[in-house]
Order: sequence, then structure tokens, then C-alpha cells
Amino acid sequence: MSRISFFFKRLVRMDWKKMWATTKLLKERSGKSRLWLLADMLRCGIKYNAGYMDYKIAEMYRLNDAQRRTVITRGVSNSIVRRMNDKAYWHFFDDKTQFNTLFARWIPRKWLLITPETKPEELAAITEGRDALIGKPLEGSSGQGIQKYTKAQWAGGMEAFRSLLLKDGIGILEEIVVQHPEMARLCPTSVNTCRIATLLGDKQQGIVYAFLRIGNGKVMDNVDCGGMAARIDLASGKLLTVGADKAGNRYETHPITGTPIIGFTIPYWEEAKAMCMEAAQKVPQMRFVAWDVAITPDGPTFIEGNSFPSHAVPQFAAHYPDGIGILPEFRKFIDV
Repeated sequence: MSRISFFFKRLVRMDWKKMWATTKLLKERSGKSRLWLLADMLRCGIKYNAGYMDYKIAEMYRLNDAQRRTVITRGVSNSIVRRMNDKAYWHFFDDKTQFNTLFARWIPRKWLLITPETKPEELAAITEGRDALIGKPLEGSSGQGIQKYTKAQWAGGMEAFRSLLLKDGIGILEEIVVQHPEMARLCPTSVNTCRIATLLGDKQQGIVYAFLRIGNGKVMDNVDCGGMAARIDLASGKLLTVGADKAGNRYETHPITGTPIIGFTIPYWEEAKAMCMEAAQKVPQMRFVAWDVAITPDGPTFIEGNSFPSHAVPQFAAHYPDGIGILPEFRKFIDV
């Protein structure tokens, strides 16, 4: 799809109300007029395949053309995914039961497929001895539809619990991952996961980027659920940057726990990298995968793999104070 056709396709689907609200926010942040911002958004949409959210998150209003060419906008990200990932194989990542089965070696937790045919005794087995479980839709992203269930919700019997799960759109029920105490020191309310992106490129294979996603008081660490992210140094496993959220807030320390973010070191980092690189070879038709990795007291484990990696976190302006974005890292692996 050409830049122009992608631009007009996005234009037709534009949420104009949200876009107008975004220009109001950016006017306050940048000191530039709405007319200037609208004209510049249009220019970035045509030239860099940037939507208004790309423009906001990457703070493109403060970047020159050379810097803008290094931002991974939605259009650029989409083109990379189309080139690198054969859609016939997305199902191994999009269906959570298929993912858990294929990558079972690295997923020791118990889980159960939820359907109208799920037997009460199967539910009884997974709930036995547990205070809580996590329910997820079979497909979906950004933490949508994920819920925590406690003893109180299955106290009325397994048939009633199954009905509740089906009513909530839950397709898989899982044992809760217990994270490493060091990871809980950042934020104990959520499992704080590493987003590690592997790329089986034409020039080389490896990890193209890694970020730690950190919760901010909710069950989920996802940035679409109010969480934040900080960039991980691939060599050391240390956090290089402040935490940043989708609203543009920056955090040097966690607002709830007070734990410093810059310099925080991920436990079992070498093991996490090795796990992702080995797993990346299992479906070689999927050359660009973003893995969500939890760090437990016993080492890393997969939460899920993303067939269509989000481009939002890798372009947060707070992670690139010099205005040079993530695309130079991709160019070490592929031509972009």
C-alpha cells in the first residue's frame, strides 16, 4: 500500500472528535496554533504515514525532518509487519490456547480453555487451592477483556462460574503468574512484563528493542490501561530512561512505590533474551514478534507473543530525548 493510499484510508476512518481534542492538548504543550498543528499533522500524515496519535506520542511538532524520518509511525510499522509476518501463521500467536500449547516449554503455569462444553470438574481442578485466577479472551490485545477472578466468584459452584466466564467473554482461564520480588518492588499490583521484540532480518537476526512495561495501580501493566514503559539496555538489562505513559507523563521514580526507574536492573535478563531468540525460531514465517515476558523467582516465562507488535511504546518521545527514534535500530536488521 502506497503512502498516499494509506493516508486516505486512515483519513476516512479518522476519529475527528479525538483528533480535535488532541490538537487542543498539543496547542497547550507546544505553544503553536491549532492551524499550524493541523497543517503539520497533514504534512506528517502524507510524508511519514503518521496518524495524529503518532504525532502526539512522538511529539513530532518538536522534530525536524531528519528526526521525523527515524520515528516508527503506524504506516511504517504496518509495512514492516506485512513484509515480515506471513498472515497464515498469525493464529499461533493470536489464539492464546495455541500460543500456550506451542510454547509450553516456557509456560509452566496451568490453564484451561473455557467453552460451553468445559466440564465442572475441570474448573474445580484449576480452582482448587487457589485464591484467584486470570481470565482472558481467546484473542485480543492491549489488555482488553482481561479480568481477575477470586474465590468469591466460584463459591456458588462450577456451573455458575462457567456461565459467568462465558458471559464475560473469557476464553482461557490461567493460573496467576507470581513475579520476582525485585519486579514487584517497582509495582506490586500488576505483573510488570518485558516487551522484547525479535527480528529475523535479512541482514541479521536478534532483538531489535526491549521495554519494561510497568503498572500504575491497576491489574494490567499495559500502556493502554494506564501503565508506563521504560527502555531496557539490551546488553545489561538496565532501564535506560524514565518511565513514560501514553498521556506523555514522565516518571523518574514510580508514583506509588517510589522505586527509582532509571538504572533498575531486570533479573534473569540473559535468560529472558535467550528464551525469546530460541522461541523466535519455532515459527520462522513470523519474523517480527514482540514477546511479553514475565520474570518469576524461577526465571522468565511467556505471557504472550504479538503477531502485530504495537508501534506506540517504541516511539514515546521521553525515550528519545535527542529526537532520534527507533528506526535506526530496525535498519541494522532490514531495509526500512
